[in-house]
Amino acid sequence: MTISEGDQLPKTNFITMTENGPQPVDHDQFFKGRRVALFSVPGAFTPTCSAKHLPSYVEKAGELKAKGIDEIACTAVNDAFVMGEWTRDAGEVTPLADGNGEFVEAVGLTMDGTGFGMGKRGQRFSMVVDDGKVTQLNVEAPGEYKVSSAEHMIGRL
Repeated sequence: MTISEGDQLPKTNFITMTENGPQPVDHDQFFKGRRVALFSVPGAFTPTCSAKHLPSYVEKAGELKAKGIDEIACTAVNDAFVMGEWTRDAGEVTPLADGNGEFVEAVGLTMDGTGFGMGKRGQRFSMVVDDGKVTQLNVEAPGEYKVSSAEHMIGRL
């Protein structure tokens, strides 16, 4: 079952890269009492993800914050080392590695990338999570990049 607007975000394990190496992210602490713009990409360093998706959130961080977003985070079915390197120059975007795909499976937004040698991945999507509750959900059609962009999210805030 795919998560919907109005649903509580399921508790899963994220890992983020810090100066001290990979560290677990406390789900409750990260989402509680905060409004988080969370976007998911099929893979770090892939063409659309690197050329369009991540840059849209880096460039629009100020506008998102002006609309009440407290935190901007990106997730992918990649490990914390890859996510940390990919987002090294991403400014205010926090990388949340979903290395085992637990998060995308829990929200029902997996995709099969085995035909491209990528295995099980997360679909391209974005959401606004307000105090742990999904208040905006934007899921792309396969092969598309439109509704999960920062620009689309801003338009809906």
